Amino acid sequence: MSELYARLDYLFNTYYNGTATPAERDELFEIINSSATDAELASLIHHAWDKLDDHGPLFDRSKSEDMLMQILRTNPEQSVAAPVKNNNLPWRRLGVAASFLLLVGFGAYIYSNQKKQVIAKKNIAKIYPKNDALPGGNKAILTLANGKTITLDSAQNGLLAQQGTTKINKTRNGQLVYETGTNVDAPVINTVSTPRGGQYQLVLPDGSKVCLNSASSLSFPTRFTGKTREVTITGEAYFEVAKNPQMPFRVKSDNTTVEVLGTHFNIMAYNDEAEMKTTLLEGSVKISNGTANGILKPGQQAVLNKAGRLKVLNDADVDDEIAWKDGIFQFRDAGIDAIMRQAARWYDVEVAYEGKIPQREFTGRISRNVKASELMSMLGYAGVKFKIEDKRITIQQ
Repeated sequence: MSELYARLDYLFNTYYNGTATPAERDELFEIINSSATDAELASLIHHAWDKLDDHGPLFDRSKSEDMLMQILRTNPEQSVAAPVKNNNLPWRRLGVAASFLLLVGFGAYIYSNQKKQVIAKKNIAKIYPKNDALPGGNKAILTLANGKTITLDSAQNGLLAQQGTTKINKTRNGQLVYETGTNVDAPVINTVSTPRGGQYQLVLPDGSKVCLNSASSLSFPTRFTGKTREVTITGEAYFEVAKNPQMPFRVKSDNTTVEVLGTHFNIMAYNDEAEMKTTLLEGSVKISNGTANGILKPGQQAVLNKAGRLKVLNDADVDDEIAWKDGIFQFRDAGIDAIMRQAARWYDVEVAYEGKIPQREFTGRISRNVKASELMSMLGYAGVKFKIEDKRITIQQ
Protein backbone atom coordinates (compact mmCIF):
# COMPACT_ATOMS: atom_id res chain seq x y z
CA MET A 1 0.00 0.00 0.00
CA SER A 2 2.86 2.40 0.84
CA GLU A 3 4.40 1.73 -2.57
CA LEU A 4 1.10 2.57 -4.28
CA TYR A 5 0.81 5.78 -2.24
CA ALA A 6 4.37 6.76 -3.11
CA ARG A 7 3.66 6.10 -6.77
CA LEU A 8 0.47 8.19 -6.70
CA ASP A 9 2.33 10.98 -4.92
CA TYR A 10 5.00 10.90 -7.62
CA LEU A 11 2.44 10.94 -10.45
CA PHE A 12 0.55 13.89 -8.97
CA ASN A 13 3.80 15.84 -8.67
CA THR A 14 5.01 15.12 -12.19
CA TYR A 15 1.61 15.91 -13.67
CA TYR A 16 1.45 19.24 -11.84
CA ASN A 17 5.02 20.19 -12.74
CA GLY A 18 4.42 19.36 -16.40
CA THR A 19 7.15 16.73 -16.49
CA ALA A 20 4.90 13.65 -16.68
CA THR A 21 5.30 11.54 -19.78
CA PRO A 22 2.16 10.45 -21.68
CA ALA A 23 2.55 7.02 -20.09
CA GLU A 24 2.72 8.55 -16.60
CA ARG A 25 -0.39 10.65 -17.23
CA ASP A 26 -2.22 7.54 -18.40
CA GLU A 27 -1.04 5.69 -15.30
CA LEU A 28 -2.33 8.45 -13.00
CA PHE A 29 -5.82 8.32 -14.47
CA GLU A 30 -5.74 4.55 -14.60
CA ILE A 31 -5.15 4.45 -10.83
CA ILE A 32 -8.04 6.85 -10.27
CA ASN A 33 -10.37 5.10 -12.67
CA SER A 34 -9.47 1.44 -12.45
CA SER A 35 -8.60 0.42 -8.90
CA ALA A 36 -9.97 -3.01 -8.19
CA THR A 37 -12.60 -1.62 -5.84
CA ASP A 38 -13.72 1.70 -4.39
CA ALA A 39 -12.63 0.35 -1.02
CA GLU A 40 -9.09 -0.18 -2.30
CA LEU A 41 -8.69 3.42 -3.41
CA ALA A 42 -10.41 4.68 -0.27
CA SER A 43 -7.94 2.65 1.77
CA LEU A 44 -5.09 4.23 -0.15
CA ILE A 45 -6.40 7.68 0.62
CA HIS A 46 -6.82 6.98 4.31
CA HIS A 47 -3.33 5.52 4.37
CA ALA A 48 -2.08 8.74 2.81
CA TRP A 49 -3.97 10.71 5.43
CA ASP A 50 -2.43 8.74 8.29
CA LYS A 51 0.97 9.56 6.87
CA LEU A 52 0.08 13.23 6.53
CA ASP A 53 -0.99 13.36 10.19
CA ASP A 54 2.66 12.78 11.08
CA HIS A 55 4.41 14.81 8.42
CA GLY A 56 1.98 17.58 7.48
CA PRO A 57 0.54 18.46 4.05
CA LEU A 58 2.58 17.61 1.00
CA PHE A 59 1.47 20.73 -0.87
CA ASP A 60 0.23 24.16 0.13
CA ARG A 61 -3.38 25.12 -0.60
CA SER A 62 -2.76 27.16 -3.76
CA LYS A 63 -0.63 24.43 -5.30
CA SER A 64 -3.25 21.81 -4.49
CA GLU A 65 -5.98 23.89 -6.15
CA ASP A 66 -3.80 24.24 -9.24
CA MET A 67 -3.21 20.50 -9.28
CA LEU A 68 -6.91 19.72 -9.30
CA MET A 69 -7.44 22.23 -12.11
CA GLN A 70 -4.59 20.53 -14.00
CA ILE A 71 -6.27 17.15 -13.59
CA LEU A 72 -9.69 18.42 -14.64
CA ARG A 73 -8.66 20.62 -17.55
CA THR A 74 -9.34 19.58 -21.11
CA ASN A 75 -5.76 19.04 -22.25
CA PRO A 76 -2.20 19.76 -21.08
CA GLU A 77 -1.87 22.82 -23.33
CA GLN A 78 -4.80 24.67 -21.71
CA SER A 79 -4.35 27.33 -19.05
CA VAL A 80 -4.87 26.19 -15.48
CA ALA A 81 -7.53 28.90 -15.21
CA ALA A 82 -9.55 27.41 -18.07
CA PRO A 83 -13.14 26.33 -17.41
CA VAL A 84 -13.40 22.94 -15.74
CA LYS A 85 -14.76 20.58 -18.32
CA ASN A 86 -13.44 17.30 -19.69
CA ASN A 87 -15.81 14.77 -21.14
CA ASN A 88 -12.96 12.30 -21.63
CA LEU A 89 -11.80 12.05 -18.02
CA PRO A 90 -13.04 9.35 -15.62
CA TRP A 91 -15.71 11.34 -13.79
CA ARG A 92 -16.73 8.17 -11.95
CA ARG A 93 -13.57 8.49 -9.83
CA LEU A 94 -13.05 12.26 -9.67
CA GLY A 95 -14.81 12.44 -6.30
CA VAL A 96 -12.11 10.16 -4.94
CA ALA A 97 -9.37 12.21 -6.61
CA ALA A 98 -10.81 15.42 -5.18
CA SER A 99 -10.91 13.86 -1.72
CA PHE A 100 -7.25 12.86 -2.05
CA LEU A 101 -6.30 16.43 -2.93
CA LEU A 102 -8.29 17.66 0.03
CA LEU A 103 -6.13 15.48 2.22
CA VAL A 104 -2.93 16.98 0.83
CA GLY A 105 -3.96 20.57 1.29
CA PHE A 106 -6.85 21.28 -1.07
CA GLY A 107 -9.39 23.70 0.35
CA ALA A 108 -12.63 25.10 -1.05
CA TYR A 109 -13.33 23.08 -4.20
CA ILE A 110 -14.91 19.62 -4.25
CA TYR A 111 -15.69 18.11 -7.63
CA SER A 112 -17.62 14.82 -7.65
CA ASN A 113 -19.99 12.80 -9.78
CA GLN A 114 -19.97 9.72 -7.58
CA LYS A 115 -22.49 8.55 -5.04
CA LYS A 116 -19.79 7.20 -2.74
CA GLN A 117 -17.44 9.91 -1.52
CA VAL A 118 -14.45 9.63 0.76
CA ILE A 119 -14.73 12.27 3.50
CA ALA A 120 -11.55 13.70 4.97
CA LYS A 121 -11.28 13.14 8.69
CA LYS A 122 -9.05 15.97 9.92
CA ASN A 123 -10.72 19.07 11.39
CA ILE A 124 -14.06 17.98 9.92
CA ALA A 125 -16.55 16.50 12.33
CA LYS A 126 -18.58 13.72 10.75
CA ILE A 127 -22.27 14.52 10.74
CA TYR A 128 -24.71 11.69 11.15
CA PRO A 129 -28.19 13.04 10.42
CA LYS A 130 -31.05 11.37 12.19
CA ASN A 131 -32.80 11.31 8.84
CA ASP A 132 -31.72 11.88 5.28
CA ALA A 133 -33.34 12.89 2.04
CA LEU A 134 -33.05 10.80 -1.10
CA PRO A 135 -32.36 12.45 -4.46
CA GLY A 136 -35.14 13.03 -6.94
CA GLY A 137 -35.77 11.07 -10.11
CA ASN A 138 -38.00 10.75 -13.17
CA LYS A 139 -41.38 11.78 -11.77
CA ALA A 140 -44.16 13.69 -13.49
CA ILE A 141 -47.90 13.89 -13.98
CA LEU A 142 -49.56 14.30 -17.37
CA THR A 143 -52.87 16.18 -17.33
CA LEU A 144 -55.02 15.64 -20.42
CA ALA A 145 -57.47 18.15 -21.85
CA ASN A 146 -60.40 16.39 -20.20
CA GLY A 147 -58.77 16.69 -16.76
CA LYS A 148 -57.64 13.07 -16.55
CA THR A 149 -54.21 12.66 -14.95
CA ILE A 150 -51.59 9.99 -15.60
CA THR A 151 -48.68 9.41 -13.22
CA LEU A 152 -45.86 8.97 -15.71
CA ASP A 153 -43.25 7.40 -13.45
CA SER A 154 -45.52 4.46 -12.61
CA ALA A 155 -47.26 4.18 -15.99
CA GLN A 156 -46.35 1.25 -18.22
CA ASN A 157 -44.40 1.84 -21.41
CA GLY A 158 -46.30 2.12 -24.65
CA LEU A 159 -49.51 3.93 -25.58
CA LEU A 160 -50.79 5.99 -22.63
CA ALA A 161 -53.65 7.88 -24.23
CA GLN A 162 -55.06 9.10 -27.53
CA GLN A 163 -56.69 12.49 -28.11
CA GLY A 164 -58.25 12.60 -31.54
CA THR A 165 -55.60 11.23 -33.86
CA THR A 166 -52.71 12.27 -31.60
CA LYS A 167 -51.09 9.36 -29.75
CA ILE A 168 -49.21 9.79 -26.49
CA ASN A 169 -46.53 7.16 -25.82
CA LYS A 170 -44.08 6.44 -23.04
CA THR A 171 -40.81 5.05 -24.36
CA ARG A 172 -38.59 2.46 -22.73
CA ASN A 173 -36.14 5.16 -21.62
CA GLY A 174 -38.93 7.00 -19.82
CA GLN A 175 -39.61 9.79 -22.33
CA LEU A 176 -43.07 11.05 -23.20
CA VAL A 177 -43.54 11.28 -26.98
CA TYR A 178 -46.42 12.84 -28.92
CA GLU A 179 -47.23 11.47 -32.37
CA THR A 180 -49.57 13.69 -34.37
CA GLY A 181 -52.08 12.13 -36.72
CA THR A 182 -54.16 13.87 -39.35
CA ASN A 183 -54.93 17.57 -39.31
CA VAL A 184 -58.65 17.08 -38.85
CA ASP A 185 -58.87 17.31 -35.05
CA ALA A 186 -58.69 20.58 -33.21
CA PRO A 187 -55.66 20.75 -30.89
CA VAL A 188 -56.23 20.61 -27.14
CA ILE A 189 -53.93 21.61 -24.28
CA ASN A 190 -51.96 19.07 -22.25
CA THR A 191 -49.72 19.77 -19.23
CA VAL A 192 -46.75 17.86 -17.85
CA SER A 193 -45.88 18.77 -14.25
CA THR A 194 -42.95 17.60 -12.17
CA PRO A 195 -43.15 17.60 -8.35
CA ARG A 196 -40.39 18.67 -6.01
CA GLY A 197 -37.90 15.85 -6.31
CA GLY A 198 -38.86 15.10 -9.91
CA GLN A 199 -37.73 15.71 -13.48
CA TYR A 200 -38.94 14.49 -16.85
CA GLN A 201 -38.19 14.53 -20.59
CA LEU A 202 -40.69 14.74 -23.41
CA VAL A 203 -40.90 15.17 -27.15
CA LEU A 204 -43.51 17.68 -28.34
CA PRO A 205 -45.76 17.13 -31.37
CA ASP A 206 -43.35 19.11 -33.62
CA GLY A 207 -40.35 17.01 -32.55
CA SER A 208 -38.93 19.58 -30.11
CA LYS A 209 -37.32 18.05 -27.03
CA VAL A 210 -37.87 19.39 -23.52
CA CYS A 211 -36.30 18.44 -20.20
CA LEU A 212 -38.25 19.67 -17.16
CA ASN A 213 -36.49 20.30 -13.87
CA SER A 214 -38.11 19.70 -10.48
CA ALA A 215 -41.20 21.70 -9.42
CA SER A 216 -41.88 22.76 -13.02
CA SER A 217 -44.66 22.50 -15.59
CA LEU A 218 -45.08 22.75 -19.34
CA SER A 219 -48.41 23.34 -21.11
CA PHE A 220 -48.64 22.78 -24.87
CA PRO A 221 -51.13 21.88 -27.62
CA THR A 222 -51.44 18.35 -28.95
CA ARG A 223 -50.87 19.80 -32.41
CA PHE A 224 -49.28 23.10 -33.41
CA THR A 225 -51.41 25.19 -35.77
CA GLY A 226 -51.38 28.75 -37.04
CA LYS A 227 -48.33 30.95 -37.44
CA THR A 228 -46.50 30.10 -34.20
CA ARG A 229 -45.77 27.21 -31.87
CA GLU A 230 -46.52 28.36 -28.36
CA VAL A 231 -45.94 26.69 -24.97
CA THR A 232 -46.06 27.93 -21.38
CA ILE A 233 -43.72 27.01 -18.54
CA THR A 234 -43.27 27.47 -14.84
CA GLY A 235 -40.04 26.54 -13.08
CA GLU A 236 -37.13 25.46 -15.25
CA ALA A 237 -36.81 23.71 -18.61
CA TYR A 238 -34.18 23.00 -21.23
CA PHE A 239 -35.32 23.11 -24.87
CA GLU A 240 -33.98 21.68 -28.10
CA VAL A 241 -36.37 23.22 -30.61
CA ALA A 242 -37.09 21.58 -33.95
CA LYS A 243 -36.42 23.98 -36.80
CA ASN A 244 -39.38 25.45 -38.65
CA PRO A 245 -38.70 29.00 -39.93
CA GLN A 246 -42.32 29.31 -41.08
CA MET A 247 -43.60 28.70 -37.54
CA PRO A 248 -41.49 30.34 -34.80
CA PHE A 249 -41.41 28.68 -31.39
CA ARG A 250 -42.49 30.77 -28.39
CA VAL A 251 -42.09 30.03 -24.70
CA LYS A 252 -44.20 32.07 -22.28
CA SER A 253 -43.61 32.49 -18.57
CA ASP A 254 -45.68 35.06 -16.69
CA ASN A 255 -45.57 38.16 -18.90
CA THR A 256 -42.30 37.25 -20.63
CA THR A 257 -41.95 35.63 -24.06
CA VAL A 258 -38.91 33.89 -25.53
CA GLU A 259 -39.16 33.53 -29.32
CA VAL A 260 -36.95 31.21 -31.34
CA LEU A 261 -36.76 29.53 -34.74
CA GLY A 262 -34.63 26.52 -33.88
CA THR A 263 -32.19 26.52 -31.01
CA HIS A 264 -30.96 25.09 -27.69
CA PHE A 265 -31.62 27.14 -24.58
CA ASN A 266 -32.45 26.96 -20.88
CA ILE A 267 -35.12 28.95 -19.03
CA MET A 268 -35.15 29.26 -15.25
CA ALA A 269 -38.31 31.01 -14.00
CA TYR A 270 -39.06 29.81 -10.49
CA ASN A 271 -41.32 32.03 -8.40
CA ASP A 272 -38.95 31.83 -5.43
CA GLU A 273 -35.99 33.11 -7.45
CA ALA A 274 -35.35 36.86 -7.71
CA GLU A 275 -34.57 36.66 -11.42
CA MET A 276 -35.68 34.83 -14.51
CA LYS A 277 -32.72 33.61 -16.56
CA THR A 278 -32.64 32.55 -20.21
CA THR A 279 -29.34 31.04 -21.31
CA LEU A 280 -28.61 30.37 -24.99
CA LEU A 281 -26.41 27.54 -26.24
CA GLU A 282 -27.17 27.50 -29.98
CA GLY A 283 -29.04 29.71 -32.46
CA SER A 284 -30.65 32.97 -31.37
CA VAL A 285 -33.63 33.99 -29.27
CA LYS A 286 -35.55 37.18 -28.62
CA ILE A 287 -36.63 38.02 -25.07
CA SER A 288 -39.48 40.46 -24.48
CA ASN A 289 -41.71 41.38 -21.55
CA GLY A 290 -43.68 44.35 -22.85
CA THR A 291 -41.32 47.01 -21.51
CA ALA A 292 -37.91 45.63 -22.55
CA ASN A 293 -36.48 43.22 -25.08
CA GLY A 294 -33.17 41.77 -26.12
CA ILE A 295 -31.69 39.33 -28.62
CA LEU A 296 -29.30 36.66 -27.40
CA LYS A 297 -26.34 35.08 -29.13
CA PRO A 298 -24.82 31.73 -28.09
CA GLY A 299 -23.08 31.99 -24.73
CA GLN A 300 -25.21 34.93 -23.58
CA GLN A 301 -27.79 35.06 -20.82
CA ALA A 302 -30.79 37.32 -20.35
CA VAL A 303 -31.56 38.18 -16.73
CA LEU A 304 -34.96 39.68 -15.93
CA ASN A 305 -35.69 40.84 -12.39
CA LYS A 306 -39.04 41.19 -10.64
CA ALA A 307 -39.17 44.90 -11.48
CA GLY A 308 -39.06 44.08 -15.20
CA ARG A 309 -35.49 45.27 -15.81
CA LEU A 310 -33.68 43.20 -18.40
CA LYS A 311 -29.93 42.84 -18.80
CA VAL A 312 -27.89 40.66 -21.13
CA LEU A 313 -24.72 39.01 -19.84
CA ASN A 314 -21.92 38.02 -22.19
CA ASP A 315 -19.85 34.90 -21.55
CA ALA A 316 -22.46 33.29 -19.30
CA ASP A 317 -21.48 30.17 -17.35
CA VAL A 318 -23.47 27.97 -19.72
CA ASP A 319 -22.23 24.71 -18.22
CA ASP A 320 -23.34 25.82 -14.77
CA GLU A 321 -26.82 26.71 -16.01
CA ILE A 322 -27.53 23.38 -17.72
CA ALA A 323 -25.62 21.02 -15.41
CA TRP A 324 -28.91 20.00 -13.76
CA LYS A 325 -30.15 18.25 -16.89
CA ASP A 326 -26.99 16.11 -16.92
CA GLY A 327 -27.52 15.08 -13.30
CA ILE A 328 -25.08 17.53 -11.71
CA PHE A 329 -25.20 20.24 -9.07
CA GLN A 330 -22.66 22.78 -10.29
CA PHE A 331 -21.98 26.03 -8.47
CA ARG A 332 -19.71 28.97 -9.16
CA ASP A 333 -19.45 31.62 -6.45
CA ALA A 334 -22.94 30.65 -5.27
CA GLY A 335 -24.36 31.75 -1.93
CA ILE A 336 -25.65 29.19 0.57
CA ASP A 337 -29.23 30.43 0.08
CA ALA A 338 -29.07 29.89 -3.70
CA ILE A 339 -27.67 26.38 -3.21
CA MET A 340 -30.32 25.51 -0.65
CA ARG A 341 -33.17 26.61 -2.93
CA GLN A 342 -31.95 24.05 -5.46
CA ALA A 343 -31.58 21.44 -2.73
CA ALA A 344 -35.10 22.10 -1.44
CA ARG A 345 -36.62 21.49 -4.88
CA TRP A 346 -34.55 18.41 -5.70
CA TYR A 347 -34.78 16.64 -2.34
CA ASP A 348 -38.32 17.85 -1.58
CA VAL A 349 -37.31 19.25 1.78
CA GLU A 350 -37.88 22.45 3.72
CA VAL A 351 -34.88 24.64 4.54
CA ALA A 352 -34.53 26.66 7.74
CA TYR A 353 -31.76 28.86 9.14
CA GLU A 354 -30.76 29.25 12.75
CA GLY A 355 -29.80 32.89 12.91
CA LYS A 356 -28.45 34.74 9.88
CA ILE A 357 -27.77 33.06 6.56
CA PRO A 358 -24.01 32.33 6.36
CA GLN A 359 -22.38 34.80 3.98
CA ARG A 360 -20.13 32.43 2.09
CA GLU A 361 -19.72 31.59 -1.58
CA PHE A 362 -19.09 28.14 -2.97
CA THR A 363 -17.68 26.73 -6.17
CA GLY A 364 -18.05 23.03 -6.73
CA ARG A 365 -19.60 20.12 -8.56
CA ILE A 366 -21.38 17.05 -7.22
CA SER A 367 -23.80 14.46 -8.59
CA ARG A 368 -27.52 15.05 -8.10
CA ASN A 369 -27.77 11.31 -7.39
CA VAL A 370 -26.28 11.64 -3.92
CA LYS A 371 -28.31 11.89 -0.73
CA ALA A 372 -28.92 15.29 0.82
CA SER A 373 -26.39 14.63 3.57
CA GLU A 374 -23.66 14.09 0.98
CA LEU A 375 -24.41 17.39 -0.73
CA MET A 376 -24.40 19.10 2.66
CA SER A 377 -21.09 17.46 3.55
CA MET A 378 -19.56 19.26 0.58
CA LEU A 379 -20.60 22.54 2.20
CA GLY A 380 -19.28 21.21 5.50
CA TYR A 381 -15.75 21.47 4.13
CA ALA A 382 -16.19 25.25 4.26
CA GLY A 383 -17.50 25.18 7.81
CA VAL A 384 -21.27 25.06 7.21
CA LYS A 385 -23.02 23.17 9.99
CA PHE A 386 -26.37 21.51 9.41
CA LYS A 387 -28.83 18.91 10.59
CA ILE A 388 -31.43 16.90 8.67
CA GLU A 389 -34.60 15.85 10.43
CA ASP A 390 -38.06 14.99 9.15
CA LYS A 391 -37.62 16.28 5.58
CA ARG A 392 -36.11 19.50 6.89
CA ILE A 393 -32.56 20.78 6.54
CA THR A 394 -31.51 23.32 9.15
CA ILE A 395 -28.41 25.46 8.57
CA GLN A 396 -26.83 26.12 11.94
CA GLN A 397 -24.62 28.91 13.17
